[in-house]
Amino acid sequence: MNLPNKLTISRFVFTLVLLVVLFIKFPFHETLALALFILASLTDYWDGTLARRHKIITNFGILMDPLADKVLTCSLFIAFVGLDHLPAWMAIVIVARELAITGLRLLAASKNVVLAAERFGKHKTTTQIITISAILTSMSYPEWGSWGTLIFEQPILFGPWIFWFTEASKWLSVILTLLSGYLYLWKNREIYLQDT
Repeated sequence: MNLPNKLTISRFVFTLVLLVVLFIKFPFHETLALALFILASLTDYWDGTLARRHKIITNFGILMDPLADKVLTCSLFIAFVGLDHLPAWMAIVIVARELAITGLRLLAASKNVVLAAERFGKHKTTTQIITISAILTSMSYPEWGSWGTLIFEQPILFGPWIFWFTEASKWLSVILTLLSGYLYLWKNREIYLQDT
């Protein structure tokens, strides 16, 4: 197995560890979850970059890379519902879209067609990563104590703005998730309309 594919598989491991860290409370567990998520997100960047640079793009990578992204992001959005940091309906919209697209990819694969990720879908993924990072930052920010109030008793890195930014990013994620899902299903409609 080549390095990009190993990085893709590592995101499944990161997902499991992240969920454990989020739900088992210990000092700075939310800050650790943020750091782990950033590392997991970087593997998404590295695997694609390495695969293109060294020309080792494989069907395994084309199929598993988006699946690893979906498992990571959907698991965290569902976890945020359980932790009261995301409305359930938002998680349902996001997860339903991801399941629909995964189903379409599986149907395409059964017809020997590999559907790669679209650019709009990548923007959606980027927005979801920003949203998850913002939620984890707003969760972990209280753990940082005096770090944020060292200069003029004002937060240095973050502050009240992280909370409204988090809310705005949630809405943007939902909108882009719906839009990218619709466009992807419409563009590839011949795959699922052939059998109707």
